[in-house]
Amino acid sequence: MFRVLMVCMGNICRSPTAEAVLRHLLQTQAPDLPVEVDSAGTHGYHVGDPPDPRAIAHAARHGMDLSGLRARRLTADDFHQFDYVLCMDEHNLRTAARLRPAHGRAHFGLLMEFAPSDAPREVPDPYYGDAEDFERVLALTQSAACGLIGELRRRRSSPIPDQSP
Repeated sequence: MFRVLMVCMGNICRSPTAEAVLRHLLQTQAPDLPVEVDSAGTHGYHVGDPPDPRAIAHAARHGMDLSGLRARRLTADDFHQFDYVLCMDEHNLRTAARLRPAHGRAHFGLLMEFAPSDAPREVPDPYYGDAEDFERVLALTQSAACGLIGELRRRRSSPIPDQSP
C-alpha cells in the first residue's frame, strides 16, 4: 500500500483537488494499485472546513466529489506516515520543509515533478482567480497524477529494498 499526501497552503483548493483527481484516476485507470490519498495545508486557516465551493463545483463537472473532504494542517508525523508528500508550489515546499523531520521517510517534492517535462513546475493557486484557473488546476493535477501512477506502478513491480538498520 502506498500513501500519498497532497499539500498546498490552506487545503481548500489545490491539494483537495489533487487528492480527488488522484483517487478518481486510481479508481478508473488503476483499480489494482493500492494507494491511500489524503491532503493537507501548510497553514491552519481553514482547518475543518470543506474545500472552496468553486473547487467542489469544477471537480463535480469532471465526475469527482470533493464535498466530503475537510481541511487539515500538515504535521511532522505526515513525513513518517506517507510515502509521498507532494506540494503544489515552491513556497509551500519551503514551508513544509521546516516541519520535515530529519529522518522522515516520505519522498518530498513537488507534485508537478511527475508531469511531462514541458509542464509548469507549480500548480498555481486559483483562490483569487476565476473559473479558468480552477480548470487549470484540474488539468495540471491530472497530468501529474497520471505520471505519479506510472511511478507507483514501477515501484510496485520492482520494490526498493528497505535500507533501515
